[in-house]
Amino acid sequence: MTEATLTTESAVLADAATRTNTRKVFIKTYGCQMNVYDSERMGDALTSDGYQAVDTVEAADLILINTCHIREKAAEKVYSQLGRLAKLKKQRNAEGGDLMVAVAGCVAQAEGQEIIRRAPVVDVVIGPQTYHRLPQALARARQGERVVETDFPAEDKFDGLPNTSPRAIRARGVAAFLTVQEGCDKFCTFCVVPYTRGAEVSRPVDRIVQEAQRLVDAGVREITLLGQNVNAWHGKGIDGREWGLGELIRRLAEIDGLVRIRYTTSHPRDMDDSLIAAHRDLPELMPYLHLPVQSGSDAILKSMNRRHTAEEYVRLVERIRAARPDIALSGDFIVGFPGETDADFEATMDLIREVNYAAAFSFKYSIRPGTPGAGMEDQVAESVKTERLARLQALLSEQTRAFGRQCMGKTVDLLLEKPGRNTDQLIGRSPWLQPVIVDAKVGKIGDIVSVRITETDSSSLFAEPA
Repeated sequence: MTEATLTTESAVLADAATRTNTRKVFIKTYGCQMNVYDSERMGDALTSDGYQAVDTVEAADLILINTCHIREKAAEKVYSQLGRLAKLKKQRNAEGGDLMVAVAGCVAQAEGQEIIRRAPVVDVVIGPQTYHRLPQALARARQGERVVETDFPAEDKFDGLPNTSPRAIRARGVAAFLTVQEGCDKFCTFCVVPYTRGAEVSRPVDRIVQEAQRLVDAGVREITLLGQNVNAWHGKGIDGREWGLGELIRRLAEIDGLVRIRYTTSHPRDMDDSLIAAHRDLPELMPYLHLPVQSGSDAILKSMNRRHTAEEYVRLVERIRAARPDIALSGDFIVGFPGETDADFEATMDLIREVNYAAAFSFKYSIRPGTPGAGMEDQVAESVKTERLARLQALLSEQTRAFGRQCMGKTVDLLLEKPGRNTDQLIGRSPWLQPVIVDAKVGKIGDIVSVRITETDSSSLFAEPA
């Protein structure tokens, strides 16, 4: 997944809103889009267990923190937050009340019993592959057990989750996430995902189509397919064959009312001809692709165990653009990986100039305990990483601004998603995933309207009816 910071408060669990004497939950989510999806599904499970979502920790009977292990010192930040929650729990107990605290996500998977040992405030620790067991874990915790559920169970967690209600889907908006693949078998030397999310697992086509249909029936118009390595998806097809992601997207494009499809995050080695052809053939598949490369140096790519060269990546981009000339590319970059020389860094800068990105995420390398990179020699000095990152981000920012300027005067179809900051504004997404601000009179949320881009700033575009 990308390393974009995505923080969401607890989703609105509308079906529980009318119940009385229900327990109340506050969910805090950190990290990638998949964590957002996971929080929504945990919310569904808790709704079925009698919980109602609230917007503040003070109003909650259960605080659920869904963690991410991508950021530097992620575990320590979780422990710091748990220290603050311990004070709230102590206060609640002193007032004769009760408060439960659960930790989910990748830090939960990585730390497990250590969280229980270091943070007495925590009642339940539950990993990304076991959150379908959350209601049962909470029931055990209410009996006084401190529960750790971080195994990789044989059963499919999706089979153990309730269907999201139409009212809850509508409350979440007209664009939705749908996880189709989890885990990763690539074992990049900087990455914790194979250890926290496990091996690659692909959901079968019929289950994905059923979930997508439920989303569309409830008013969703755009679905983003999620996976740690989403284009490695190979699920059992409706005809009994193993399908690839390109075939899956073609099937989803047949759903009446689903007008936009996206997917993230991809690995260059899994970008096959069928998926490239889907970009060429399907108007429902948006012309935006997140395709991380991490470095432009073959030596560093080899050390990262990326299993492709810079030249192979560039040639792949050329094939994709030949199939879909208007496609916008985004990428991920890590600077200061162990052993990175000035020449290696300049190779990355050269690749960025050659590919020309519409958007990107970039970070300084930081050690992840338990990964091969953590034990590598030739760790790069922090000051060198800082200087390189500043130069790299300046180049990427200029490319993003240039892409925005290229959109000036274009007429595009805009999916209206949510209210703007001002009451007379709505915000939609362009086909290239840019936020676009328009006058609220152009339509209502869920509409797709034709607009002309009139203005751009550092983060958004502005448009008027075409």
